[in-house]
Amino acid sequence: MVKSDEEKEAALAKATVELQATDRQLCDVELIMNGAFSPITGFMDEATYESVVDNMALPCGTIFGLPVVFDTDDESLQPGTTIVLKQGDLAIATVELTDKFLPNKVKETRECYGTSELEHPGTLMVATERGKYYMGGKVTGLNLPVRDFPCKTPAQVRADLPDDKDVVAFQCRNPVHRAHYELFTRALDDPLIGEGGIVLVHPTCGPTQADDISGVVRYKTYEVLKEETANDRVFWEYLPYSMHMAGPREAIQHMMIRKNFGCTHFIIGRDMAGSKSSITGEDYYGAYDAQDIAKANCEKLGVTPVPSLNLVYTEAEGYVTADEAKEKDLELKKLSGTKFRQMLRGGEDIPEWFAFKSVVKVLRDNQ
Repeated sequence: MVKSDEEKEAALAKATVELQATDRQLCDVELIMNGAFSPITGFMDEATYESVVDNMALPCGTIFGLPVVFDTDDESLQPGTTIVLKQGDLAIATVELTDKFLPNKVKETRECYGTSELEHPGTLMVATERGKYYMGGKVTGLNLPVRDFPCKTPAQVRADLPDDKDVVAFQCRNPVHRAHYELFTRALDDPLIGEGGIVLVHPTCGPTQADDISGVVRYKTYEVLKEETANDRVFWEYLPYSMHMAGPREAIQHMMIRKNFGCTHFIIGRDMAGSKSSITGEDYYGAYDAQDIAKANCEKLGVTPVPSLNLVYTEAEGYVTADEAKEKDLELKKLSGTKFRQMLRGGEDIPEWFAFKSVVKVLRDNQ
């Protein structure tokens, strides 16, 4: 990020091409600018892109989950050009383009998402939303994008977190319901977490798969829940990240980002960042694939994965682990996501064991 108006003017003076950034590009450029994607300082060139695709690491060996690329269909855009990426009239960043290449998108999606099938939302995005060419280039940040939800930089979040306590990150892309809340607050009792640890609930509020609730509405649900629960061991911040639904690789990306935000631990749920085939409904990843890759790479990352508890709701004892419910032969109460959405649309009462009243109200008001 530039430090003064003079630096901003000098950076803009180099730019000869203005381009409107897509929503996904705005997320990527913001995370480059603010240090969330550290150590990279620009969009990946071909060598860096190939290293991440092939090895899940930068050429220097630093682990990196998914490539961060600037895509374009513009035949006239050439290396050596400096462009300015804009959000409407606001200049967000300049990019000094260094190279231009035709990516092997089939290989990219197969390596990063585990499949090149278009039924996978990440593959569909790469194939149909992204431009024909990728271009590498150094980014100079001018202004942070304007968003409907506040997105503090890693440095700002680190300054707000306690220095002497473990910080457990919880990533989500959906409204937080009762089971999620129980899951991340109980994670503080995990023996992996030191005494007095805190949770950083850090939802992604950028583009995600087509049928997810919009980022702005999700943000509103988090804000009312923050007020309702008023838990001094739970911090809430927001991440302008666009989801790939890449399962294991995305778990690595999330852990890496949260380390830059000052987190020491990261909760890994079952089938984290997973997705299903839009045709068959089959899962693309195993329930524990993300946990396994996190455990295998946690020392390199310097972030400790905390497996999420498999919680179920019982009439007799409230939320308990599935193993405990089985051991005590407790009767389970279940409500599927599909049924919940039907009840929401139909104006039916949502049981409070499933969802917080404040969250339900926001979802109903924004249907």
